[in-house]
Amino acid sequence: MFITVMFGAGCWELVNPGCSLATLTAHLRQRGRVLPDATIALLGEDGHLVILSKDLEEGASQAPCTGSALLQERRTYVLVQIINGEGGAPTRYESLLENLEDWCPELAEELCRLSGLPPMGNRRRRTGTRRGHQEQSSSSRPQRLGSLLSRTR
Repeated sequence: MFITVMFGAGCWELVNPGCSLATLTAHLRQRGRVLPDATIALLGEDGHLVILSKDLEEGASQAPCTGSALLQERRTYVLVQIINGEGGAPTRYESLLENLEDWCPELAEELCRLSGLPPMGNRRRRTGTRRGHQEQSSSSRPQRLGSLLSRTR
C-alpha cells in the first residue's frame, strides 16, 4: 500500500502509510521542512482533511496506530500545516504545496473555508512566476489533484 504526498515546489513522494503514525508524521515533517512541534495534516484530492496530531502519534486509546487506518491507498494528498490562532484568531490551514490555488483551485478553496477566509474568487490572487516555472493559463490548469500528479511524473 502507498499514498502520494505533494509538498514544496511541485515535489511528490510515495509514502507507505502502513507504518506507525509517529513514524509517518516525523517523516512528513522532515520532508516538508516543518518544525517538530507543528501540527500537520494531509488534504485528500476529495477535500477530506486527515489531521496527524500529537495525540494520534502518542497512541491515544481510540486512535489508530498506523496511517493506513486513516488514509486511502493509492490516493494523492497535499501536506498541510495547521497553525492555531492566538488571542482569539482563527486556526489557519496552510498548504505546504506551493501555489496550490494555481494547481488545484478546489482544494485551495477548501483550505480557505476551513480557515474561515473568504473564497479565493473574492480575494486578489498572486501573479507572476513560480520559481522558474511560467504561469499557465487557466484553461491548461488541472481541475483535479489526480491530473496534477500525472503532470509531475
